[in-house]
Amino acid sequence: MSTILVHVEQVGGAPRRASLEALGAASAVCDTVVATITGDGADAAAAALGAAGANKVVVLAGAGTSPDALAADVAKACTDHGATAFVVGATSGGRDIAPRVAAHLDSTLFSDCIALDKDGDDLVVRRPWLAGKVLADMKSGGPVLCATLRRNTFQAGSGGGDAEIVQADANTDFKAILKDVAAKAGDKLDVSEAPVVVSGGRGLGEAENFNILEDLAAAFGDAAVGASRAVVDMGWRPHAEQVGQTGKTVSPQLYIAVGISGAIQHLAGMKTAKVIVAINKDPEAPIFKVADYGIVGDAFEIVPALTAAVKEVKAQA
Repeated sequence: MSTILVHVEQVGGAPRRASLEALGAASAVCDTVVATITGDGADAAAAALGAAGANKVVVLAGAGTSPDALAADVAKACTDHGATAFVVGATSGGRDIAPRVAAHLDSTLFSDCIALDKDGDDLVVRRPWLAGKVLADMKSGGPVLCATLRRNTFQAGSGGGDAEIVQADANTDFKAILKDVAAKAGDKLDVSEAPVVVSGGRGLGEAENFNILEDLAAAFGDAAVGASRAVVDMGWRPHAEQVGQTGKTVSPQLYIAVGISGAIQHLAGMKTAKVIVAINKDPEAPIFKVADYGIVGDAFEIVPALTAAVKEVKAQA
C-alpha cells in the first residue's frame, strides 16, 4: 500500500483551502493519506480532515512556532508512517517548510506542481519549466517524493470518513522561532487564492484607472485585482497584487487580463488559469495567444459594459 503525508495548515481551527486541495490530490492517488497539523486550533481543525480525505491525523503540539522544528517533526512523521511522498500547498508557509522536510528526507523538492498522478507503482508530478514554456512530468529518485502543489489547481478533498487522530510531542530543538505575525490590513482576497482575478497593465494609462477593475472585481464578489510587473514597478499597485514570474503564480477559474500585452514573465504566472479572457486594443498582443477569449478594443468601454453584464447576471441568480 502506498502512503502519502500531507502537511495541513490551519487558521483559527479551520484548514486552509490549499491544504484541503492537497488532501484531495493525495487521496486520489494513494491508498493511505496521513495528515500532520499544528498550531492553536489544530485539534478543532483535525476533526474535519477525515472528510477531506485523511485516514490518519497527527497533531503536533506546539511545533508551529518554529519552521525548522516543524520540518523535523513532519519528516519524522513521514519516516514513522512509511510515506512514499510528502506534499504541502504552495503557500508561504508550505514553501518555508517543504525544502527543509526534503533535506531531512534526503530528497529533491518539486515545487509548484500542477498535477499528481501514478505511473505503475511510482508517483509522478507535473510542473512548469522555463517560465511555463514546458510542462515536465517527473519522478523522484529519492526515498520520498516531496512536492508543493499550486493553489486553485486541485479539487479539494470531500466525501471521506472519520480519521484516526493521534497526538505527538513537538520537537523542542530549533534554531529559529516564530514570535509574531503582523497580518496585512484589509479583507481583500489574495490573488493567489481568488477564484476570479482581474488584472491590469500599462494599457490602463494611470493608477486611478484601476477603479474600473475594482468595480468589475466587486461585481463578481469573489474576485481579486491583480497587476503586471510594469504597473507595480511604477507604483500604481502594491507588490502583493503582482502576477508573474517575479510576483505571484495564480490558477483561478477565470483570469481577465486588461491592458496587459503578455510578456513571457507575466504569462508564467497565469497560464494555468482555467479560462483566460484578454482585453487589449492591440490585436497583435502576445496575450491573445494564450487567451480562451479575446476582445480587441478600448478597455474603458469594454470593462464597464462587462461589469454591468456581470451585475445583471448576479441579480438574476
